Amino acid sequence: MEELIKQAADTIRKSEFTIALTGAGISVESGIPDFRSAGGLWDRYDPSEYSTISAFTRDPEKVWNMLREMEDLVVNAKPNKAHIAMGQLEDMGLLHFIITQNVDNLHQAGGAKNVIEYHGNSSTLSCLRCKKTYSVEEKREEFPPRCECGRILKPDVVFFGEPIPEEPLSRSFTLAQSARALLVVGTSAAVSPANTIPVIAKRNGAKIIEINKEKTHLTEGMTDIFLQGGAGNIMEMLFAAVKKDGSSA
Repeated sequence: MEELIKQAADTIRKSEFTIALTGAGISVESGIPDFRSAGGLWDRYDPSEYSTISAFTRDPEKVWNMLREMEDLVVNAKPNKAHIAMGQLEDMGLLHFIITQNVDNLHQAGGAKNVIEYHGNSSTLSCLRCKKTYSVEEKREEFPPRCECGRILKPDVVFFGEPIPEEPLSRSFTLAQSARALLVVGTSAAVSPANTIPVIAKRNGAKIIEINKEKTHLTEGMTDIFLQGGAGNIMEMLFAAVKKDGSSA
């Protein structure tokens, strides 16, 4: 592992443009379980009944029973060592953008500024009727939270059945084309359209550094350096190696 960490650190230091793609696995150590895993939200709430835009439009009060549980997980979560290490790499000018499938705001809380959110952010709520926006904190005591116009508010996250917003989608593809190194952290990158990011990056000559607890479909055919383990410990070690190499350069 030590040699692989050194190789990954060397790749990042030599890369002129480095981006990251992150998923649910990076936030597990912050207390936010992968909703698809055993015991996750999808075990208790059928996604077709609670997580589609049509379900929310049809019965938003019912959907908010699931959303409140998700909100409680997110509001109590703190950035872990992986989020913080990424923020530190950005501060060093060695990580230029993070493309995340998460909605928990933990990359920003960990110090990152250049974050592209595929699925939105759960820290704000919007009215589908009048488009007024509120922070979650403003509506913390209301259940379900309502707009001043009376309509039940929707979190600013992408539900099943809603398109990925065009702006983050097109930006992520452009960034992937320019990347010289891509960190894939806590995601199998199996779900479209995020699964296209490694493909585009690799096709354009980027080195792929994968950090996951288990091997994925990327590991054998696309990944250049596979660092197996929890995102927090691996990212902490990787940042330390990058910093050490930089100070001795």
